[in-house]
Amino acid sequence: MAKSMKLNEMALGYTAAALSAVCMFLLGIGWNLGYYTSAAIAMSNWHIFFGPSIGGIVAGMIEAGFWSFIGAYSFAWFYNKLA
Repeated sequence: MAKSMKLNEMALGYTAAALSAVCMFLLGIGWNLGYYTSAAIAMSNWHIFFGPSIGGIVAGMIEAGFWSFIGAYSFAWFYNKLA
């Protein structure tokens, strides 16, 4: 019988959180420089705390990291239950 592959829930959650926080940071910086303004405005509609200010960028990074961690951890947990 073959061994089933399991995902590390915490590692996947931390990776997704870090990646989404970096993306929000880059999007916020781009918004202030005049690049990707329509994407940044769309992102600010989805994320409550994301905005063009320094505080808005940091708050958006935290919010995106939180929700990405929850989503990736839940996905890995569910995957491991089925595997």
